[in-house]
Amino acid sequence: MAKQALLNIKGEKLKDINLNDNIWNIEPNDAVLHNHLILSLASLRQGTAKTKTRSEVSGGGRKPWKQKGTGRARQGSIRATQWRGGGIVFGPTPRDYKKKMNKKERRLALLSALSYKFKGEELVVVDNINLETPKTKEFIELLNNLKLDNKKVLFVTSELNDNIILASRNLEQILVLADDEINTLDIVNADYMVVTEDAINKIEEVLI
Repeated sequence: MAKQALLNIKGEKLKDINLNDNIWNIEPNDAVLHNHLILSLASLRQGTAKTKTRSEVSGGGRKPWKQKGTGRARQGSIRATQWRGGGIVFGPTPRDYKKKMNKKERRLALLSALSYKFKGEELVVVDNINLETPKTKEFIELLNNLKLDNKKVLFVTSELNDNIILASRNLEQILVLADDEINTLDIVNADYMVVTEDAINKIEEVLI
């Protein structure tokens, strides 16, 4: 079993706890992890970019001048693609960027991300994150105690309370999630992952 230090919110070590090797200490699969990150980023794209073709722009109902005899190039419409105000050739149209991945691959990608956090010593386990007030100042003090100031940190807790949400929401590089909301993209995107002991148990219960 992998061992991890359990800290309190003052950054003091309380004891060592065991982590499930099948979740936190597997051999990461870089290919599956990469594919899942591509999938996650693609799903965030709106896909609503749109330009109008020559059939959709207004105007140009008649031929601007006769076919022959003017000395100018023949034209069929002032809304053809070569005209100012004309239609756009091969422009973007609304589309869905979502990709597919089966459940086993999604799970493997999540386990790979968690294992990278443990192997890279970027995992911090605390007994709880109980703040007395909803003040940002108190949350910054917590970060300082854990030596995570100026870092991009993902906090995972088994229970989200108002004090945690209100104290952290003004901090740009802090993300707080419940244990059932964790995902591969947010884990990889964070420099460090701080997890409560209860959240560790629930994550292992679901993923084992």
